[in-house]
Order: sequence, then C-alpha cells, then structure tokens
Amino acid sequence: MTSYGGRKSIGAVVRQLCLAFAMLGALTTGASRAAQPPKAPVVLAAASLQPAFEEIGRLWSARGHRAPVFSFAASSALARQVEAGAPADLFVSADEDWADHLERRGLVMPRSRVVLLGNRLALVAAPNDRRKLAVRPGFRLAAQLGKSRLAIADPDAVPAGKYAKAALVSLKAWDGVAGKLAPAENVRAALAMVERGLAPLGIVYATDAKSSAKVRLVGLFPAGSHPPIRYPIVTLSSSRNQQAEAFRRFLMSRTARAVFVRYGFSVPQGQSGG
Repeated sequence: MTSYGGRKSIGAVVRQLCLAFAMLGALTTGASRAAQPPKAPVVLAAASLQPAFEEIGRLWSARGHRAPVFSFAASSALARQVEAGAPADLFVSADEDWADHLERRGLVMPRSRVVLLGNRLALVAAPNDRRKLAVRPGFRLAAQLGKSRLAIADPDAVPAGKYAKAALVSLKAWDGVAGKLAPAENVRAALAMVERGLAPLGIVYATDAKSSAKVRLVGLFPAGSHPPIRYPIVTLSSSRNQQAEAFRRFLMSRTARAVFVRYGFSVPQGQSGG
C-alpha cells in the first residue's frame, strides 16, 4: 500500500505501534525484574544446628534481608537430596565425610568449603534420672541400661551415630550395648527419645544437651575417643543466588559466632566473615 498526501500507510503505522508496544513490554519486564527482591538463600543443615541457625536466621532477617529457608535433617539424608537435584544453595554437614562425598561428585563450588564449627559428644539422661556414670574406658553403660535401650543416631549413616559408635568402641563399651540400641534418623530425634522417657540414656551432641531443659548431662565423652566433630559449610555448584554467599559470610561473622558459642559450639580461631 502506498502513502497519499504525506500520510503514512496503515502497514507502517501498525509496524510502528508493534515496535512501540514491544519496547514498552521490554521496559515493563525489566522494571518488574529489577523490582523483585533477592531470592532467599536455601540452606540444608545438620539437625543439630537447628536452634542456633534459626536464631541467626532471625538476626539476618532483622537486617532487612529475606529470611533464609532452612531444611534440617541428618547430614546423610541432606547429601542424598543434593545428589537427587534438590534446589539449594548451602550445605552444612555434621562431619567431613558427607562434604567429601558431594565434592567427589562435583556438586560443591570450588574453594567454598570452610570448617564452620566444632562440637563435643555427650551422654544424657532424663532430668529425674539420678544415675551417675563416669564416661571413661570400661565404663558400665550396658549394666546401667539393663533391659532398656540407648537412644543414638543411626550409627551406620548419621554422623552423630558414627561418632558415638567410635567413642564406645574406643572406651570398650560398644560390645555390651550393640544389641541395646534405639537408633534414630538424626541426633535431634535421639534427643527427643530421652526427653519423652522412651529411653533412659542417649548419646547426643553437647550442644543438644545444653539446649534442652528436658535432659540432664551425665558426662562428656573424651575428645580423643572419636574423630574430631567438625561442621564444614559448602556452597553447592548449582547455586546462582548472590544472597547465599552473603549469608555464608554472615554465618562466619562475629555476630553469628557469638550465637554459636552461646549454644555450646566451638568456633575455629581466626574465622571471620565480616
């Protein structure tokens, strides 16, 4: 179609209108994306970290950030979720083995791994249970249990259970209790058994014992009776969330360190995230 009297053809007008709408749509989409708040970091963390991490999450939110999304479970279960493609940014294990496991499979961002925390292993009982038992080589744990069972995280898979088994083997108490176990899916579940009176004694982390008013600390296991309890934190290679790195640094900050120490964790010297 041609143009008459200096007027544009209908086709030209249509083309200009389409171009204008396209530019407006692009600008609107760009503005909409710019207005969207940053995504919340998704953190898979060992069950024993729950009370401390939830408090630190609240401190992070109070600074104007979106609240982190936590998933707490046994480190073994969380690592398998990562292998299965679970959408997450950070993984905090209760032992080095499961972080190694993910690194070998290329699921960890290079140079992101840091030892965040340390812990101790504790023997606990219900508050009204007055039994006394020194945790040392040859201690009579089996005799104290009698026909009842020992609450423990699954020693075949869960870090807390593996540490507990190593400690009992070292103290020559494993053979007597191996047939008297009440294995749990994670250390917090083992703690709950003792809290609810389902087991008279349990082996948990020292931080679990400290955080619960429903159990009594019987004793700490000697540090040399089991491998050092370390919590590595890694960024997962699938993460594209800038807030995840900011939250990782916050977990290593002086603010977070103070929370961890109050809950009974040890923090590596010289660690700082600003």
